[in-house]
Amino acid sequence: MARLPNVEADTPGVDAELVRAVQQRRGGELLNLDRMLLHSAPVARGWNGYMGAIRTGCALAGDLRELVILQVAVLNRAPYEFAQHVPVALAEGLSQARIDALAQWRDATVFSERERDVLAYAEAMTLQVQVSDALFQAVHRHFSDRELVELTATVASYNMVSRFLEALGVQIET
Repeated sequence: MARLPNVEADTPGVDAELVRAVQQRRGGELLNLDRMLLHSAPVARGWNGYMGAIRTGCALAGDLRELVILQVAVLNRAPYEFAQHVPVALAEGLSQARIDALAQWRDATVFSERERDVLAYAEAMTLQVQVSDALFQAVHRHFSDRELVELTATVASYNMVSRFLEALGVQIET
């Protein structure tokens, strides 16, 4: 159960311009995550801009972006984040077999060497915070400097998202 009430587009005092900006990024709707963020207009505004850049402004391939987002959700036990991103991952070309194998990715045969390096990187960033030089070099050989920054920012950002969702009890849309 959500720990705070949702803020709706018509809630008195809500920043209507901000609501429109969030809805525009979301294709016309508000998610329960947005409804929680709207308790703080400065946070919601910054989140909308930053996460919009992560999701749509980066050179990192969409299937890899979604792979690490789903991996972070699995590692952080964040079902809302996972549920929101499975359809996006499928649309970006990630197979259902890869999605299903995420929880046991080290034993799965469905991932390429590049994907395995990316999953190890996301796991290290999420669980240990520090990344070994060897792992960094293994990942860097697959990516330009820009893509590596974007991969790192994506993993870091979605760790933030899952922690926000879980601490406030944001519920999956029904």
